[in-house]
Amino acid sequence: MISGWRCIDMSLDNVAIIKSLKKNFALELQNSKVLVVGLGNTGISVAHYLQKLGFNFAITDSRDKPPLIDEFFQAMPDTPVFTGGFDEAAFKVATHLVVSPGLPLTEKSIVKAVANGAKIVSDIDLFACSVNVPIVAITGSNGKSTVTTMLGEMAKGAGKKAGLGGNLGTPALDLLEPAAELHVLELSSFQLERTSVLNAAAATVLNVSADHLDRHANLEEYAREKRRVFSGDGVMVINADDPIVDAMRESGRRIITFSIKKKADFFIARKAGVEYLMHKKQCLMPLAELPLEGRHNAANALAALALGMSIGLDAQVMCDALKTFKGLDHRMQRVAEIRGVTWVNDSKATNIGACVAALQGYTRKVILIAGGDAKGADMNELIPAIKEKAKSVVLMGKDAGLIKQALNNCVPVFSAENMAQAVQISAGLAAAGDSVLLSPACASLDQYKNYQDRGDQFANAVLGLLA
Repeated sequence: MISGWRCIDMSLDNVAIIKSLKKNFALELQNSKVLVVGLGNTGISVAHYLQKLGFNFAITDSRDKPPLIDEFFQAMPDTPVFTGGFDEAAFKVATHLVVSPGLPLTEKSIVKAVANGAKIVSDIDLFACSVNVPIVAITGSNGKSTVTTMLGEMAKGAGKKAGLGGNLGTPALDLLEPAAELHVLELSSFQLERTSVLNAAAATVLNVSADHLDRHANLEEYAREKRRVFSGDGVMVINADDPIVDAMRESGRRIITFSIKKKADFFIARKAGVEYLMHKKQCLMPLAELPLEGRHNAANALAALALGMSIGLDAQVMCDALKTFKGLDHRMQRVAEIRGVTWVNDSKATNIGACVAALQGYTRKVILIAGGDAKGADMNELIPAIKEKAKSVVLMGKDAGLIKQALNNCVPVFSAENMAQAVQISAGLAAAGDSVLLSPACASLDQYKNYQDRGDQFANAVLGLLA
């Protein structure tokens, strides 16, 4: 069942939405022809939205048979769909393009259409033109799913009807309903690079580290796209520990800072031998009551508290939500303790920064399982954290050789063909009291359906040790 097929109402009435789309994008019911590029979950949510408003649109996908096409034809049998390559005729007549975040804007057909006058509109732009309640926008290289979910739980605890989605789970346009009092969106750099009218009530860039350099020219361009989340005049929540993010401050804006290293608006302080999450001079809760592994999760909690306070959520309610927050699947998730060895699934660590953050959360050295598709990242950036925090490293996947070359024997390195072998090797290396951490620092698609599949295979292999 495709989520986009459920009947939804808009947060604004349709007349107001159409007026906003015309004002911001010259998108008109009678004269505009919208081409939705990509028939995935986002494309389908866009199609449902455009159909409800009465716009003329077609869909194109480079795949011969996109996975959701049968369900789409059942729901919208009269919609023109072009598959098996990008149809030049469809791009030629389009006045507006809504391009899936999974497709680069450098695609030849897209570049040519834009040169001929077509306008790029994102699903986030369409969403922003359709709501009249606060939006909180969260991006960053690492932690954005955790912070988005934390804030969603805080809003729920406060009795707020909050829509939660974007890059996480539900496409933004499927969140539209009149009862919503708040929307919390996780946004990727790919979503932000094609978004121009977002004005979030509060927004954050949690951190910036090398990621998606196969799509972005360099780290500077990647950071520039992330910075778009601060467009508008809402509250800027700034990670004072990240120099790239700290440099994004804008004069004349309300700024709230967080830090796990120094004093900020939200920070960590030790009082009478106990570490607390702090808001200025107020002790919010003992850090030990946060039920998540790793100090980077303390930073995530501080970011969520800062965002929540910026939109008026009660501090005690937010802390209560944090105390019961169990974390996300495949994100520093404890799988088992077997013969004194703790096995941790951090398969969602698909870039270097996420792996480094996971390693830095440990006080003892760990056995690290890493590797996959490095997405063009410089694996030399892993070396300091691995030297400091890894007892040994087990490598697998497409770019295992790149990582091994970068490490240059700074720690013992072992090679595995698959996850089952990586777990067996790690079990042989581990002693009671050790932790084995799957934190790949790479994408998963070289060997797996997605990072979830990779994490599931790790968990299955670990539980197989019990046999």
